[in-house]
Amino acid sequence: MEPRFGEFSEKIVQVNRVSKKTSGGNRISFSVLTVVGDKKGRVGVGLGKALEVPVAVEKGVNFARKHLFTVPLKGATLPREVSIKVGAAKILLKPAPPGSGLMAGGPVRVVLELAGVRDATAKIFGTHNKASNVYATMEALRSLSE
Repeated sequence: MEPRFGEFSEKIVQVNRVSKKTSGGNRISFSVLTVVGDKKGRVGVGLGKALEVPVAVEKGVNFARKHLFTVPLKGATLPREVSIKVGAAKILLKPAPPGSGLMAGGPVRVVLELAGVRDATAKIFGTHNKASNVYATMEALRSLSE
């Protein structure tokens, strides 16, 4: 997606159509999980909910921009190995030698790319739920700064 806020890039990870039963019929809304980053070490994640997808994307991006945090980087990779479990999601992040690229799947790759990590290896264990894996990756990156 083209960046709307200058230095920040944004990617949509997941769009969910949510239906709620009411007395007047079904009420349909959308929830959108977005990741925002500057590819220089700052990254944030946001979940936007609205009746239309573009409005939900806007809400998610705004939340993510307000809740950015800085990821400690060692060159273009991670400073150390980290393994974390958040709910059902288990994520393993490992540093990699320069030039080896980003070996990560789906939602973890999006977060690491937007955080500015260019050389790393990642593995998802447990759930295949994209939202859970994104939040677990964010927690893993937060734990690096401790």
